[in-house]
Amino acid sequence: MGVELGAHTARSRALAVLRIRSRALALALLPAAVAVVLLVGGSTGHIDGPGWGVVRAVVTGFAVFVLLCAVGVALLVARSRPAMSPTVPVAEESAPDLYRMVRDLAERLEVPAPSAIALTPDCDSWLEDRTHPAHTPPRPESGDEMEGGRGLGLAHRRTPAAPVLVIGSPFLWWMRVGELRAVLAPVVAGTGPSAHPDIAAARRFVRGLDAAVAVASEPSRGPLTGMVLGVAGWVARVMLRGCRVHAAEMERGVATAAAERAQTVDYGLRIVAQEQVGLAYAGWDRLLTRVALPAWRMGRWPSRLDAGVVAALTELSRRDRLAEGFTSRLGERPACDLLEEPGAIDEATSLLAARLFHGGPAETGPDWAPVDWAEYPDEVVDRKWRTDAARLHRVLDGLGVSRTAGPGTSEPEGPTLDRVMDHLTSAAPPEGEQRTTEGTDTDATAYEADGGPESDEDGVPATERSAALAAVLSAELAREEAATTAGPTGSAAPSTASAGQGGPDLALWDDGALPLFPLQPPRTGRELLGDHVTAMVCCAAMDTAGAMPGLDWLDGPSLLVDGERSADLGPRVLSLIEEGDPAPLRAWLLDLGVRAEKPVRLV
Repeated sequence: MGVELGAHTARSRALAVLRIRSRALALALLPAAVAVVLLVGGSTGHIDGPGWGVVRAVVTGFAVFVLLCAVGVALLVARSRPAMSPTVPVAEESAPDLYRMVRDLAERLEVPAPSAIALTPDCDSWLEDRTHPAHTPPRPESGDEMEGGRGLGLAHRRTPAAPVLVIGSPFLWWMRVGELRAVLAPVVAGTGPSAHPDIAAARRFVRGLDAAVAVASEPSRGPLTGMVLGVAGWVARVMLRGCRVHAAEMERGVATAAAERAQTVDYGLRIVAQEQVGLAYAGWDRLLTRVALPAWRMGRWPSRLDAGVVAALTELSRRDRLAEGFTSRLGERPACDLLEEPGAIDEATSLLAARLFHGGPAETGPDWAPVDWAEYPDEVVDRKWRTDAARLHRVLDGLGVSRTAGPGTSEPEGPTLDRVMDHLTSAAPPEGEQRTTEGTDTDATAYEADGGPESDEDGVPATERSAALAAVLSAELAREEAATTAGPTGSAAPSTASAGQGGPDLALWDDGALPLFPLQPPRTGRELLGDHVTAMVCCAAMDTAGAMPGLDWLDGPSLLVDGERSADLGPRVLSLIEEGDPAPLRAWLLDLGVRAEKPVRLV
């Protein structure tokens, strides 16, 4: 019953969308129809007399103008390229088992199979219409196509009328084969309503209007082109607003019909699989923000993100009581076994993730190189800490903080942890301390405009020295990021295909809009200062106490002391920067044998 109701709703709303198209066409033809009546009446003598010639000329000219505008709008709607999600295409040769599973699922649901499969670096799955000529390869002349619109064959046998199945890549690595099948069932079931002619025509019309509005909104090349596109864009916006409610209800009806149809397939397993979807989303988000983002900022991109999400989720399952029992699933066959070369596909999706969430280049280079998880501690963590420590000491130099070992000596102290701690411990700047770096005065006192060092609620450290140092660090980091964006790592280059696998379809979307999904807002001054002081502490621990850089799958860079992760450093650093109290941190350093007075190695 639910299937018929949802399908009926979708069809009725699709007809409503098509009626808007028909009304627009009728409105465009109305002046031409009036002109034809006047011209025929004049030629037969039925409409003749003083003034009718002028009326005929005016109406005919207006009709021609309206027809030309209508043709222009129709061409713009038909030829504008609809937006397409950036994905990694998966050919059947590289995943025959996955294609076979989806084909069997479609046959069981009695719906047309998707025309192809693609992966997205996100925890979501959907069907995407790519029937526009800009999205599909040329149709073969041999006519060797699969019957009944059932695609999922070789590339030369694809039916362009069927939508593409887009699967979230983390699902393939974390879920078991049965769970993936259960999650994809309602998605694949959506190909049934998609094959209905009215629904397909309504979707093409709405997507064409949306693409036309996007084209008209782009900066024009000249005043005449801008005027023409402006008129066409206005007409497209009016029709799109009229279609909005009907299109939303149509898609809601399609989703309802698909969900009801999928009830017959693995219903019990789908409940368990949905729990895995939520767990995968949590682990994937944590992996991107805590592990991948620091590497991207260092000009390195982890090449096995999907494999990393398995480690992150396994660690989350071990720590979280709510996830107990999930690790027992790992003995079952993972869905990534359905791929012939999971490593190559993982690398392609990892590079696409770096582009979407960070805006990195499309290919590797000197400033944008892949990194394996085994190399992550040395290539990313150690380098990040030493880079942050070097930036902290540059800022202290700019503020005129002394490098000497004490008030009674003149021997240079160098980049030591004591220098940082002594500066943040002091309650007020000592006499004679000057800011020497150009532009530092403005940066260091910018916090005063918002209420001075008391405005802790906005992420500004509570002490005066910490607030001033955080302000300068924020400005310095902003300048570095701006310079990096304009440099080599901000450029976009054509993507190369991975071995045995097509590269991401990057030619069909705008590189200038990267990153499409920024992971997090800019860090506050307190967070920046805490990260830099922590980095300095870690450098001192590595250089003087034998500590090692490490990788925690949920928290990112971590300090390993005697092979164990040190988890109690954060509160001690916060005591220093927020209260000016170095006692907890000094006790921690003394307990581990860290020599705060010794210079550390910087980059």
